[in-house]
Amino acid sequence: MVHHTIPTKTTKASKASSKIRTMNQFPFLWLGRIRSGAALAAIVGSLVGCSVAPVLDEPSQPSPSPTSPVADQRPLPATIMQAKSRWVPVHWSDLPGLEADALHEAWPAWLQSCSRPAKPWAALCPNIRQLANASAQEQRRWIRENLQPYRVESHEGQSQGKLTAYYEPRFEASRLPRSGFNIPLYAPPSGMNKNSPWFTRQEIETQSAARNALRGKELVYLADPIDAMILHIQGSGLVNVTEPDGSQRTLRMAFAASNEHPYKSIGSWLLQQGLLKDASWPGIKDWMDRNPSRVNELLWKNPRFIFFKEEKLPAGQTPPGPKGAQNVPLTAGRSVAIDRNSIPYGTPVWLMSKGPQVTLDKLVMAQDTGSAIVGAVRADYYAGSGKAAGEFAGRINQGLQLWALWPR
Repeated sequence: MVHHTIPTKTTKASKASSKIRTMNQFPFLWLGRIRSGAALAAIVGSLVGCSVAPVLDEPSQPSPSPTSPVADQRPLPATIMQAKSRWVPVHWSDLPGLEADALHEAWPAWLQSCSRPAKPWAALCPNIRQLANASAQEQRRWIRENLQPYRVESHEGQSQGKLTAYYEPRFEASRLPRSGFNIPLYAPPSGMNKNSPWFTRQEIETQSAARNALRGKELVYLADPIDAMILHIQGSGLVNVTEPDGSQRTLRMAFAASNEHPYKSIGSWLLQQGLLKDASWPGIKDWMDRNPSRVNELLWKNPRFIFFKEEKLPAGQTPPGPKGAQNVPLTAGRSVAIDRNSIPYGTPVWLMSKGPQVTLDKLVMAQDTGSAIVGAVRADYYAGSGKAAGEFAGRINQGLQLWALWPR
């Protein structure tokens, strides 16, 4: 799933306010976060290569505690080095909240990873599938017996990091342009070259050569330019489409390509110009309503432009999550984006985050990535789709600790 980390809160007054976060409260707003859908095959193919690197330390040999579980009496293995982190072995008793987590809620995400397993997991995936309907006690016992927990920290020994959250927006759309719906989402034009910059956002909207190249590439039309900007930032979204015959259906607009220009935050620009103190999506929308002659000036500050592809969804069912960088559907509340140079895709991770809004102690799966999700202890928590998920994601910007669970 391709997107920048710009959580927003949703208000009824503005459909454009799907993922809201004030710049002062959530400083990562201007960092940007984009997933390269075009590179998915290369990313998935590199799963094994970034999994385990040379050992840093000799295995430690602690004395078993008479009160420790049997699994905690085993000698600890060696530290594992990753490109951007080191994994320090710990006992299961060091993981906070493990006994309280509803592990069955994490199993669907684990099964998704097993559909594209890296080599270290291929041998264990049959057991993981068999345990899908097992009790939490059986699942917990299997995890303890077959996996080893490692505290994830930087090479300098820093084990504290940052957790943010993201989501998939959902908007109303029309298949054809009509009154109130005239902001197009485009499929990629022909003639684009990967890694070669195409027209900027401003050029796409003002130059005849760009507009001619996009003629006939319109997929759907949105009502609000901010809605379109949010989809361009998130890189994927659900749209409730009104077809020419009046029927309605839900589609996913998924990332297909970009114009290969860097992402620039319009909220950051408004703050830097002293035009806003609240750079949330409602704040931005309010500024646009009060300054209609400057809307294009604002939007053109972000030269990056995203092209989409249409994904049909199963009728009458809850739409599956968008695909992350591991190329498997994300699971709300159980998938995270990480720096793949710190934690390989498909790795189960114990996540602990305590903040003013929410406390999370739970098993999640490393299934996605993003350009702003960089560092040893850094994660972006997938909250799901729609308004409630957007409001939840908009509250998350807090401390984080991670433990990677790896086959013994």
